[in-house]
Amino acid sequence: MPADLKLGIFLVPDATDPARTVEQILAADRSGVDFVAVQDHPYQWRFFDTWTLLAYAAGRTDRVRFVPDVLNLPLRLPAVIAKAAASLDVLSGGRVELGLGAGAFWDGIEAMGGPRRTPGESVDALAEAIEIIHGFWSGERSVSVDGRHYRVAGIHPGPAPAHPIGVWLGAYGPRMLRLTGRMADGWLPSVGGRYLSAEDVPARHAAIDEAARGAGRDPEDVVRAVNLPGLEGASAAALADELARVAGELRFSTLLLAIPDDDPVGFVRRLGEEVAPRVRELVG
Repeated sequence: MPADLKLGIFLVPDATDPARTVEQILAADRSGVDFVAVQDHPYQWRFFDTWTLLAYAAGRTDRVRFVPDVLNLPLRLPAVIAKAAASLDVLSGGRVELGLGAGAFWDGIEAMGGPRRTPGESVDALAEAIEIIHGFWSGERSVSVDGRHYRVAGIHPGPAPAHPIGVWLGAYGPRMLRLTGRMADGWLPSVGGRYLSAEDVPARHAAIDEAARGAGRDPEDVVRAVNLPGLEGASAAALADELARVAGELRFSTLLLAIPDDDPVGFVRRLGEEVAPRVRELVG
């Protein structure tokens, strides 16, 4: 059972209705929701750039935390990601975590000038990126990483983050799960619908735990966060029951809910004001 349960929303960065997109974020901040997670698909013409939206939102809010869910690595240099995340963490007062993915939708990535990588290459590139990002935040005076996909040579990091930013990976396959346990600070899959099934979750947790122990790490130090699509139509009581079950049985401590198209702002408010207190009471 998670000791510090957090609830959040999984936001579509819809640029066709800017006011509605921003109002969902403001409702999360005002209602007591813990996280705003924003998906990142730069090749999608209907979407805002995720970092630009996060920076704008951080300046409009006071308490809610932010995570790109998950950032498209092939279209962003890891050293620049590290600097952007640290900068926003300082400016927001320590309200940023970093969701990161190896890449998907390769046609769109290639159309924007990014590389088309094989599954193996994408995992190798992600491992190099995590090494660079962690190095950038380590407090060391300079960082050098000579990788096959990414290289930094004596870079001088700065600014330092306001708090220890976690790198949470959107991981599903065996190599990605091992990488999560070995190097990452959190696991951030989607469970339900066409994504990972609830029945498959325990084996994934076990793979991460095994890799963490093999690297000399405590598996409990790897945050377990999850995107939950398909729960938008439930009543407050039914939604609270389901979220408590996900937290208790599936071992997730940060639950990020997809937002319905119908009355999205109202849904966010209900999540923070009605559902969150019920869930926390149920999980003890």
